[in-house]
Amino acid sequence: MINNSSWPGKELPGREGGEREFVFTLADFERVRKLIYEHAGIALSSAKQDMVYSRLARRLRETRLRTFGEYLALLERGDKAEWEKFVNSLTTNLTSFFREPHHFPILAEHLKKLQGRPSIKIWCCASSTGEEPYSIAMTVVEAFNSFNVPVSIVASDLDTSVLATAAKGVYTRDRVERLSPDRLNRFFLKGGPGQEGTYAVRPELRRLVTFQRINLLEPNWSVRGPLDALFCRNVMIYFDKPTQYKILKRFAPLMDAGGLLFAGHSESFLHAADVFRSQGKTVYELAGRAR
Repeated sequence: MINNSSWPGKELPGREGGEREFVFTLADFERVRKLIYEHAGIALSSAKQDMVYSRLARRLRETRLRTFGEYLALLERGDKAEWEKFVNSLTTNLTSFFREPHHFPILAEHLKKLQGRPSIKIWCCASSTGEEPYSIAMTVVEAFNSFNVPVSIVASDLDTSVLATAAKGVYTRDRVERLSPDRLNRFFLKGGPGQEGTYAVRPELRRLVTFQRINLLEPNWSVRGPLDALFCRNVMIYFDKPTQYKILKRFAPLMDAGGLLFAGHSESFLHAADVFRSQGKTVYELAGRAR
């Protein structure tokens, strides 16, 4: 007997059983899962059916296609412009300034130990809309008590639309409201006439950060080591364990011998203990480093 709930051609019900604008079958969902996994390493759980439908339905309207089959066929034919929009649609960009704040004092102490070096390199590989790399940059300036620092920060993301926002460095009041008045005054400029309620990152802070698109699954990364710190926070949760391990193995040769890897609060790299070992507080160092 066939279980209709798992029949690939059966239309998946909408949220709360409501009708959908477009037919969306289990076979469609599985094709989406396969495409995003192969292209970006993102492992979508079966619980993401509603999310996938709502985000990609916008792409069907935009492209004026009638079915998910037609849309997925467009991707499979290699439409580069639509591939970018497909990936942007399915990536999640939850972020804020100084999110997971316990990491930034650790970074500051690490930077102080590096004072005197001619060059310090940091990679933030999940830039999103820029709050994280600018938080790193603020920490750098505070640690050195100067904007004139020998630090370069590469901030990358898979999603080109959020990178464009990050590069502008302009935020609404609600995005900066948790920053202290001292940090707001030191690192941001209030919007002028016609831009009331916005705050722009000061040019002297913005120049510390270079934004670029990087897909962690691509065979070649533009980032070069040695890295003194690498922020890979709340990225690995979208990958399965084999993909996580593969990426961590690629991180290792880029790290300075004393470099620190920062992970998200819900992430653990115990399965890669031969590559990175925990220092506690979701901070890692190279496993081969002598203590």
